[in-house]
Amino acid sequence: MSMEVFSQYLVNGLMLGMIYAMVAVGFTLFFGVMDVIQFAHGDVLMLGAFTALVTYLGLDAIGIVNPWLQILIMLAISMLVIAVVGALVAKYLVLPLKDAPPLNTLLVTLMLGLVVRELVRLFYPDGSNSKPFPRLLPEQELHLGAFSIRADSAILLATGLATIVALHYVITRTKLGLAIRAVAQDGETARVMGINFHWIVLLTFGLGSAMAAVGGVMNGLYYSEINFGIGLLLGIIGFSAAILGGLTNVYGAILGGFLFAALQTVGAVMLPMLGQGIPSAYKDVFAFAVVIILLAWKPSGLIAERVSERV
Repeated sequence: MSMEVFSQYLVNGLMLGMIYAMVAVGFTLFFGVMDVIQFAHGDVLMLGAFTALVTYLGLDAIGIVNPWLQILIMLAISMLVIAVVGALVAKYLVLPLKDAPPLNTLLVTLMLGLVVRELVRLFYPDGSNSKPFPRLLPEQELHLGAFSIRADSAILLATGLATIVALHYVITRTKLGLAIRAVAQDGETARVMGINFHWIVLLTFGLGSAMAAVGGVMNGLYYSEINFGIGLLLGIIGFSAAILGGLTNVYGAILGGFLFAALQTVGAVMLPMLGQGIPSAYKDVFAFAVVIILLAWKPSGLIAERVSERV
């Protein structure tokens, strides 16, 4: 394999891992504060990508054509809108069901994802077909010795890394992060200590959804197209990554996202080499098969929760 081809596989794997990590972190945050699975999360990401596209069309229509300014406004509006959507999901669907069996919340959010997909497909102009996403980032090649990477990929990777670092700062260095960790540890004790449980749940769902919006914009900028169904597979993969890394651990979710992307990349390289006419398109099957084996070996995920007794 030439260094050029290796570079392409490596960059693609890192980009996929970054997007999967964005989705997986949301699942982990939601489960941490409410012990629920928000199965519409992938479709929330898709909605974030479409929100960014609509924002771009609006900016273009009013004459704002600077690509850097367009990207900043697209990201800001997408994150804000999707954070509000996430908070509304928590307020009107998750919190009212907090005393119901967990399967009820899972079913409701699963149906919500279907509703979101179909609304986009039906009401967005020609929504059934893929939409071109604007190419706003420079695409020239950057060469580091024999290794090469496109400038847009480098910028997106740096943006994703900055987002993860910012999340780490919020979780570990702010009062909001302390409150989120307190609620995740023991919601009842957190209330006794004066933490507003409902507000923390809403802010956590907003934060996780905003992360998904960043992932949706990154996905659009990297692949230069979006469609109403992208959230379905990304949601399943993001959830699998969160489970693989450890559903209660944010850093485990990030690790799981990159590991799943690595498995897909390895599958794309190895499967054609095995002969028997196995195409690289079966990389997802390969990745899920390995994840099943890993979960059979480590049922609690690669980074298990530090368990403490709740009183």
